[in-house]
Amino acid sequence: MPELPDVAVYIERLSALFGGQVLENTRLKSPFLVRSFEPPLEAARGRSVTGFRRIGKRIVFELSGDLFLVFHLMIAGRFHLKPKGDKLAGKQSLLGLDFAEHTLVLTEAGSKRRASLFVVQGAASLVEFSRGGLEVLGSSLPAFREALLLENRTLKRALTDPRLFSGIGNAYSDEILHAARLSPVKLTRSLADTEIARLHAQTGAVLELWTERLRNDVGTGFPEKVTAFRPDMAVHGRFQKPCPVCGTPVQRIEYASNELNYCPTCQTGGKLLADRGLSRLLKSDWPKTLEELEEFKAARRE
Repeated sequence: MPELPDVAVYIERLSALFGGQVLENTRLKSPFLVRSFEPPLEAARGRSVTGFRRIGKRIVFELSGDLFLVFHLMIAGRFHLKPKGDKLAGKQSLLGLDFAEHTLVLTEAGSKRRASLFVVQGAASLVEFSRGGLEVLGSSLPAFREALLLENRTLKRALTDPRLFSGIGNAYSDEILHAARLSPVKLTRSLADTEIARLHAQTGAVLELWTERLRNDVGTGFPEKVTAFRPDMAVHGRFQKPCPVCGTPVQRIEYASNELNYCPTCQTGGKLLADRGLSRLLKSDWPKTLEELEEFKAARRE
């Protein structure tokens, strides 16, 4: 799912390419994309683009006449810059927005249709899309502390809760916690003041670092390769690959449709976090350290 750095770069390039232009036509290929009824999507035709904004992980197109298109790309939704009049071929193409020189195409990989578009009238209507999470970039340490300690949750769940923090998801929460040298399952209210300060600093640093990296990668083009898995990430998506800091193999816990990646040496004092499924199966035999894990693997190969 595109997170704050990805969405920020999307908005920058959309602004550069389409700011001030007229949305000449809307071509909806999948009716399941639009989740609102009034006003209709056709009301956007012929209106000028006055700006773009981010609400959490949502991308908002601001149009003349106080009309707004609110997109949530979810896990597999992506924007693509195409020549004007693109035929929207294939099942993945859901929507085409035609401008003077280009067509902006929204696609969604897979068979599940989770990406959404709401067409709303009036800026006041945008309030319903905000989950209330803190915008970390530029935030004060007291404001960060207040959001973090609102509930006693694991750090991984706290950082990815849109009611607490805006725009952070599965990928960048892994990177933030690795940079802060904190266990993803440590409870928020068990943190020392120094740990909260370190987490606040690294949250901003990681988000700024990756926004700048993605911005430099795209340049004057368009972000066509938005992904949660990047080879130069520290731990996310790098299961069994060496931690860039200490060389320890990165470990992973998979749950639901997400995963949690961490370095045992840098973040958990050498301890392995119990995978829910395997730990239930193995019970007391679940390996607690990297050494025990290697012995467990060796025994299974014999």
